[in-house]
Amino acid sequence: MLNMAFLTNSWLSSFNQPGLCITMAVLLHYFLLAAFTWMCLESVHFYLSLVKVFNVYVPKYILKCCIAGWGMPAIVITIVLIINKDFYGNGSHSESNPFSNFCWIQDNIVFYISVVAYVFLVFLTNTAMFITVLLQIHSMKSRTLRRSRSWKR
Repeated sequence: MLNMAFLTNSWLSSFNQPGLCITMAVLLHYFLLAAFTWMCLESVHFYLSLVKVFNVYVPKYILKCCIAGWGMPAIVITIVLIINKDFYGNGSHSESNPFSNFCWIQDNIVFYISVVAYVFLVFLTNTAMFITVLLQIHSMKSRTLRRSRSWKR
């Protein structure tokens, strides 16, 4: 859906309908945040699968992942819309080319807080999960190596 929203955004912005442009900007923002949220959830699942292998039972795990994956971006979008729906709009770059218009976040501060900071938090979480998984794999490998040495003796 992120790809569809991105590909149709420029075409729909050429109609010069403010409501349509706000809707497209909201959809593009939502699906972008949802994609990063799902990427973060994949790293958490990776951590649970490789580090916390045994005794990990989360009741209604898929439902909780779906609520987090689709709900957290919705909360961010709702907050931005409650503050001011005019943060979304048509960013025209060139009058000679009508397809240079693009519906997106118009305020830089809102962009940095609701997109850049969000993606940065996901990146930090993914990095922490990756390092934890690598350390776990390394410790398993060294334990196996120690066992094999003791068996040879």
